[in-house]
Amino acid sequence: MNKNYYSACTSILIGKKASIDGSVMIGRNEDSKAAWPKHFVAHPRVTHDEAPIFKSNDSKFELTLPKTAFKYTATPEWTLKFGLFEEDGINEHGVAMSATESTYSNDRVLACDPLVKDGIAEEAMVTVVLPYIKTAREGVARLGQIIAEFGTSESNGILFADKNEAWYMETAAGHQWVAQRIPDDSYAVVANQMAIEEIDFTDSDNFMWATGIQEFVAEHHLSPNRTGFNFREIFGTNNQMDSYYNLPRVWEGQRLLSPSLHQEAITQLPFIQKADHLIAVRDAQVVLSSHYAGTKYDLLDPSTHEDHRFRPISLAATQESHILQMRQMADPDLANIHWLAMGVAAESVYVPFYAGINGTHPAYQKGEGTYSADSAYWVFKHAGVLFDSHPKEFKDDLQSTQSQLRIAFDEAIITADQEAAKLTGAARETYLTEQGIQVAELALSKYRELAATLITKMTDLSPLQFQQDLSL
Repeated sequence: MNKNYYSACTSILIGKKASIDGSVMIGRNEDSKAAWPKHFVAHPRVTHDEAPIFKSNDSKFELTLPKTAFKYTATPEWTLKFGLFEEDGINEHGVAMSATESTYSNDRVLACDPLVKDGIAEEAMVTVVLPYIKTAREGVARLGQIIAEFGTSESNGILFADKNEAWYMETAAGHQWVAQRIPDDSYAVVANQMAIEEIDFTDSDNFMWATGIQEFVAEHHLSPNRTGFNFREIFGTNNQMDSYYNLPRVWEGQRLLSPSLHQEAITQLPFIQKADHLIAVRDAQVVLSSHYAGTKYDLLDPSTHEDHRFRPISLAATQESHILQMRQMADPDLANIHWLAMGVAAESVYVPFYAGINGTHPAYQKGEGTYSADSAYWVFKHAGVLFDSHPKEFKDDLQSTQSQLRIAFDEAIITADQEAAKLTGAARETYLTEQGIQVAELALSKYRELAATLITKMTDLSPLQFQQDLSL
């Protein structure tokens, strides 16, 4: 996200032959502020008599939308002050979108094609794209057309997926963009730096790009390379901030999924990578929950304090973390799962919601800037803040709660897959919605219990504890 440079997101994309069950997966940590709630909603399909007009709350950007908006899930902000920021979701046609991964264009590119103040920005992208597309490739094309007409006010990475393909799209300067299809047998981890490398302009099956981008680069002499078209090197940055803020997170993601590579933390790594083993949803969750555990850079390990120089993937400023799983099943409502962890991924838990839901748990629709016990965001955040006070002492309690819930969620999915397959139409929608509310309630209940346990244990960890020396 662009709301705060120093707390920006980390993304992961996984091809269907790289996953353990044939799923295509995209995921991201939405990072902004340490106390900034998110909600979770399911928008119904809507058809208007006249084409509606989207008007940004954050700029003068306006866009006439199609009359019909498809049903989709989303995680909007608790306030409209800075815009909607719906961020991530899955629509009724089985398309997932996550926006955005903040990136940064270099100065020479911005001089040639400045950012457009009232162009499209992150806060609007999911809202004006996801309800109007039927494939991941259509998502890239629609957003590309909007950028061509209106420009963009930010440099961003945007993730799209359906059950066949995962695409990563990057915007640069005011009107430039490219997109690459993640190979089916591969994955990518992205961390606030332009990632796409060589573009093959003869391969429209696996690459998409802004009209005229080659001519733009040639006219302004922007490529530092004698041959080829490396988008990252032409449009991106490579500075000290990248070395300590961005590159280590890519290294960590690849360390977890491809440990046999033995790479260095501060180095430019390949955008596309292959894992040492087939990737499960849980593996993607581990990546997005990482704080360098098991390395000398672990922020939760006080013994490694002198090496706390790299920004972790999971941090206090995470508002929510999501993995959008597109399974190989015919019905998108049943096939696709929106895994959602409110608050800090490392301290929260990913709750599974089927794409076919027509509503969400009431607690997921509540929460403002000040703590309130009836908000899902604040329930998970509360337990996380308590854990932060004594991570060594409370590690087992947190991990036990997370493990219990992960097992329960997997069992719930097995049951729901079987039961929902027997239903159709409104009956299936109602069943999946009720199932989502049940797993959400279980997670909330367990995290309230966890908070109670931690508070109780904290009473014995006060610095005002005193034990009398009986020898006095």
